[in-house]
Amino acid sequence: MPAMLRNGTLALTVALLLPWSAPSPAQEYPSRPVRLIVPLGAGGPTDIVGRYLAQALSEQLKQSFFVENRPGAAGVIGTDAVAKSAPDGYTLLVVASPHINLEILQHNKPYVLMRDFVAVAPAFSYDALMVVHPSVQAKTVKEFIALAKAKPGALTYASSGPGSNKHMGGELFKLMTGTDMLHVAYKGSTGARNDIIGGHVHMMFDEIPAVGPNVIAGQVRALATTGPKRAPGFPDVPTVSEAGVPGYEHTGWSGIMAPAGTPKPIVDLLNAEINKLLAKPETKATWDKQGAETMPMTPAQFDAYLRADMEKWTKVVKQAGIKLE
Repeated sequence: MPAMLRNGTLALTVALLLPWSAPSPAQEYPSRPVRLIVPLGAGGPTDIVGRYLAQALSEQLKQSFFVENRPGAAGVIGTDAVAKSAPDGYTLLVVASPHINLEILQHNKPYVLMRDFVAVAPAFSYDALMVVHPSVQAKTVKEFIALAKAKPGALTYASSGPGSNKHMGGELFKLMTGTDMLHVAYKGSTGARNDIIGGHVHMMFDEIPAVGPNVIAGQVRALATTGPKRAPGFPDVPTVSEAGVPGYEHTGWSGIMAPAGTPKPIVDLLNAEINKLLAKPETKATWDKQGAETMPMTPAQFDAYLRADMEKWTKVVKQAGIKLE
């Protein structure tokens, strides 16, 4: 038999004997549309972030990413739907800081956040403004603290409900300043914001994109921002830490998690694509206007961030005796 024929026959025989392996799902991902479930109603900060990510990932990965709102039970219904989804990267959770509050305060949920999900990537963090009605006789944080201590229990602060970010921010402020204020809980942010504008409550911690226009219009007075540094949109407003409560920090955030068991190559791909988006100058410019900052992290860094956030707020909940009503 000619050498060329023998070699060709040998190569064919070896090829037939070797096991054939199809491309892994991770190598083909995404080959069909991907759902981003927002476990809250449309129009809120979490929904806005989810839609921004969906549009950007659709463009970058040349596949449809779309938002599905699944509100109910303060986010439990939509979050549980993702927890029970196939861990294949085609159903993702738009997660936000209220998920940490819920994890600490509600123990009968059908899922456990850090057990049933894997961290993919954070997207944006956003600070709040500490605002008071113009009738409050305090122009600075120190003056507000003095006023609260002079009238224990007389000053009120508004929140969007027990266990909300606004409630947590207020209780952390009370703990760190030794003040006694009355918590007034509303069913959502709009009612709380309307009542501080109307002068029915004295103080509120509210997200910059939401209450910033009211500050500019003079309807409320900004005493401070809640992040680790001054907000780009309000450079003349000090942080709470600068203004007299050293170490105070209360920053909200949003990002993506996937069901536990999602292949690591898919998690890493999504993380890389989200970080690619966050690195674009136009992304930073867009979110600076919203009072938000990009949060580029690896999945491991995001996991550590979530666990540290949970530890911090668990202490606040215990010390303040916060319970869901």
